[in-house]
Amino acid sequence: MSDEKTTIVAQLAELIAILERDGTATEAGLHELIESGATHIPGCQYAGITLADAGKVVTNVVATHRYPTDLDAVQARYREGPCVAAAWEHHIMHVADLAVDKRWPRYQQYALEHTPIRSILSYELFVGGGTIAALNFYAEQPHAFNEDSMELGGVFATHVALAWSMMRRKDQFRSALASRDIIGQAKGVIMERFNLDAVEAFELLTRLSQQSNTNLTDLAEKLIDSEHPLKRRYR
Repeated sequence: MSDEKTTIVAQLAELIAILERDGTATEAGLHELIESGATHIPGCQYAGITLADAGKVVTNVVATHRYPTDLDAVQARYREGPCVAAAWEHHIMHVADLAVDKRWPRYQQYALEHTPIRSILSYELFVGGGTIAALNFYAEQPHAFNEDSMELGGVFATHVALAWSMMRRKDQFRSALASRDIIGQAKGVIMERFNLDAVEAFELLTRLSQQSNTNLTDLAEKLIDSEHPLKRRYR
């Protein structure tokens, strides 16, 4: 690996460390990473992340320009294109010249008629949790990406996947805290209504959840709503 590539990799590692240390692994952090990719990958002008869930709903997560967002909207409409192919088929997709690449005809037609994009490089993101995504790089010139571009693109894909995983863990932690707070409120309602202690109240709530086949947090929310509907609505 050249000195320049080594420097870029070191900068990416430092950025990931900052995101983890400062708890800033958010959409803004992802945007910073793809901006860096658009700047440093040879031939690249724009970048974006495509999310394609298990139900094959396609959305754009973050982009450096409207072109990646527009092209993701087309992929959502037609269920075809290099970015969703990279995500769904577990591949690296390289479009050297969109004007002659016939793999996704409806996507190709829209891109040629409405954008100047001619070269695309897409990587599956291994982000876990059933999430399917792709990191995409775009250029207006055909044959814009060379072997160095593809190698560095893979490096960026690894680091973006790591940042995404950190962001998911952060969201899961917040969700867990919120669920704990809701269940605690529901326990308080049960304790007051039935004159039970905390352990007995939680056991009753758990039994009700099992008997009704309702998620514990959902049941707790319904109980709080029934007791204090205005408080829940406007808090």
